Amino acid sequence: MTNYRVHPTAVVEDGADIGDGASVWHHAHVREGAVVGPGSIIGKNVYVDAGARVGARCKVQNNVSVYSGVVLEDDVFVGPSAVFTNDRFPRAFGAWEEAQTIVRRGASIGANATLRCGIELGELSLVAAGAVVTRSVRPNELVGGNPARTLGWVDVHGNVVSREQERPDDLRFGGIDEQEELS
Repeated sequence: MTNYRVHPTAVVEDGADIGDGASVWHHAHVREGAVVGPGSIIGKNVYVDAGARVGARCKVQNNVSVYSGVVLEDDVFVGPSAVFTNDRFPRAFGAWEEAQTIVRRGASIGANATLRCGIELGELSLVAAGAVVTRSVRPNELVGGNPARTLGWVDVHGNVVSREQERPDDLRFGGIDEQEELS
């Protein structure tokens, strides 16, 4: 007996690890060896590759591919049609080298953003819709544009608290209080 929901058109391969209360929606595909944490929502037409990890209470919106080497920690939001890569120099021939991408707890990625592999998005960071992220993003940092650049700093709720280039001293270092509600 499963304690998660899978739409009849979705494919969840044997050996995929799906947490309690998770939902896998229309035409999604979760590969053997993939992990989807408890309470997470995998939207329509999402692909979760073998070796990819989606933490607890994540929301992965429609048309996203979470490739091998991508780690989404708990409480991460990925907007529709965001793009992850996992090879810095892809070719159709020869060997390739997977590079890991880590998205820390509470980070949010806007619709149609593209993330170069081998980077880390800091805790509670916010990537604007359409951004092309080619470098790591610091905790609480708001980035946007192509290539993405610092647009400011956000609090736990995503409110912009500063438009300075450097992180304000009075902004908590990403740390989410265990009692603080993220949802």
